[in-house]
Amino acid sequence: MKKFLLATVGLVALGMAAPAIAADLAARPYTKAPPVPYVDPIYNWSGFYIGMNGGWGSSRNRYEWTGPGVFALGYGADATGGTIGGQIGYNWQAGSWVYGLEAQGNWADLSKSYHRPTDLWSVGSKVDSIGMFTGRIGYAANNALFYVTGGAAVVNNDAWAAYRNVNFAEASNTRWGGTVGVGLEYGFTPNWSFGVEYMHAWLGNNDYAWSNPNLVGTNAWTNLHTTQDLDLVTLRLNYRFGGVGKSPY
Repeated sequence: MKKFLLATVGLVALGMAAPAIAADLAARPYTKAPPVPYVDPIYNWSGFYIGMNGGWGSSRNRYEWTGPGVFALGYGADATGGTIGGQIGYNWQAGSWVYGLEAQGNWADLSKSYHRPTDLWSVGSKVDSIGMFTGRIGYAANNALFYVTGGAAVVNNDAWAAYRNVNFAEASNTRWGGTVGVGLEYGFTPNWSFGVEYMHAWLGNNDYAWSNPNLVGTNAWTNLHTTQDLDLVTLRLNYRFGGVGKSPY
């Protein structure tokens, strides 16, 4: 009987102590993990793009016509004016380096005419279209791209000479040459970019036979020798196709 009473007292004491032990073993409070800092994604220049451009150009021309007998006429002038067109290309990006190919075509109105003081003689020239096929290499500082470019240029020219406002010499020719330039492009959204570009083209020396609509026979002029180079400054707007968030690294 004594042992039974001792066991009963022990169970009662253990039951009274249980709440205190449970309180001591309560779960530790939950601590929220610190937020991960936001990091801007690396701007991706890779992919096909298409765009438009517009600006100003200057064509330095030298024309020399060979006339009947020993007569010749020389004319030189800077033909300046506006240009507008479009471009299409593709970029590859490896780290901070960007490589690309581009084709550009522009309508132009780079014209100049010259009248002698007596207004009897006049000469003129005009560039009405420009094409460029170039490769480029650039360095990207995230969404800012600095690049150099170079390749081939093609220009369509018209030239004329007149006496008393009647053309006695006309020539239209397409000339090929080389071109180099520099540019800066800034991506203001993941797919849209805006830039400025300067190009210089050497179109060399060429000799052309040319038509004479008003004079024939012994009075016909027979040859046109031309020298030309071109400067072009344009503002550009491009849209790049492709997804967002693909790292070039």
